[in-house]
Amino acid sequence: MSARRNQRDVAVVGGGVVGCTAALALASLGLDVALVEAQAPPPWRADAPDLRVYAFAPDNAALLDRLGVWTQVAAARVQPYRHMRVWDAGGGGMLSLDADALGRRELGWIVEHGLLVDRLTAALPAAGVRLQCPARVDALERDADGVRLRLDDGSRVDARIALAVDGPESSLRALAGIEVQRHDYGQRGLVAYVETAQPHRDTAWQRFLPSGPLALLPCAAGGPDGRPGHMGSIVWTLPDAEAARLQALDEDAFNAALTRAFDAQLGDMRLRSRRAAFPLRRQLAQQLHHDRVLVLGDAAHVVHPLAGQGVNLGLRDVAALRDSIAQAQARRADWASPTRLARWARARRSDNAVAAHAFDTINRAFSNDGVAATLLRGRLLGMGGRLPPLAHLLWRHASGC
Repeated sequence: MSARRNQRDVAVVGGGVVGCTAALALASLGLDVALVEAQAPPPWRADAPDLRVYAFAPDNAALLDRLGVWTQVAAARVQPYRHMRVWDAGGGGMLSLDADALGRRELGWIVEHGLLVDRLTAALPAAGVRLQCPARVDALERDADGVRLRLDDGSRVDARIALAVDGPESSLRALAGIEVQRHDYGQRGLVAYVETAQPHRDTAWQRFLPSGPLALLPCAAGGPDGRPGHMGSIVWTLPDAEAARLQALDEDAFNAALTRAFDAQLGDMRLRSRRAAFPLRRQLAQQLHHDRVLVLGDAAHVVHPLAGQGVNLGLRDVAALRDSIAQAQARRADWASPTRLARWARARRSDNAVAAHAFDTINRAFSNDGVAATLLRGRLLGMGGRLPPLAHLLWRHASGC
């Protein structure tokens, strides 16, 4: 029973992939959920692919499936990938992962951000989630019974707990007085859709260069006239100045530079979209729980994109919170007790910190041209390729399986 009249169980602030999933997941447990989002997302269009794509892990696809959303996403457009190939420009062996060897049909799926948000948002009304959009949180009040969010449209939302899922610059996190630790990599991630002369073969590719990793993710589409099986999304990690230089090149010069950087592994590559670049940093919230405010997703952790784990970590925050609440409900315990919420926060912060620092270490080890590092990293990748159990263990950790 709510302690205040008209008090909801949960107020979710942020309507991105993680925020919408959190709202749906907690509503599926019978909780009364409101979602506050600053700006309505544009409708997804099949003829205008989103430059933001995710390597979606099997555990998170299963989460969306339980919420009744994955079928709608898959019916629109997803690209399964069945293989991974990772190698270093300095030589050494190649690390290979294959779905067949793991007893799976695929290792994961490449999905557009805009498509996920579109289908998740569409599922909110049927789940009973009250959407307040456009609206921003102007003030936060807290007491022993819950939180009160005052919105810029003059309304308010009372709830037992609030979830800050409003991105790296989270306003709710700031209002809650939760600080973050930031480290700027001095790098940018250059993204674009490209077409390859040879088919991608349902393979996710990554080549480590002294300037940073270059990933090519297979895509079901990269433009209105793209060739099926030849379209990919690149994420090219580069020093800030080099990213700006490459972004400013004319298309032919960029295509040639990209083909060289990828070692012509799939033949000539050419742009099929505009180019964009975003700054890279590591950012961790110092705590994920403070006075009935919980922090999830990018508001809690921003990691290097080299492993494609950002959205996967955020959705695991959601899955762990849902499991914690479901266990409390099964025992007829208080699902919103400070002790229970603090336990969730400690576990998730530990997992996220380990992942963030692991990606940081990999990036530093592979983003330099020192002789010792160059010799070592190629051998390490080769070792992983020659020891399938080690490669499989790494994949299972990343996939949540």
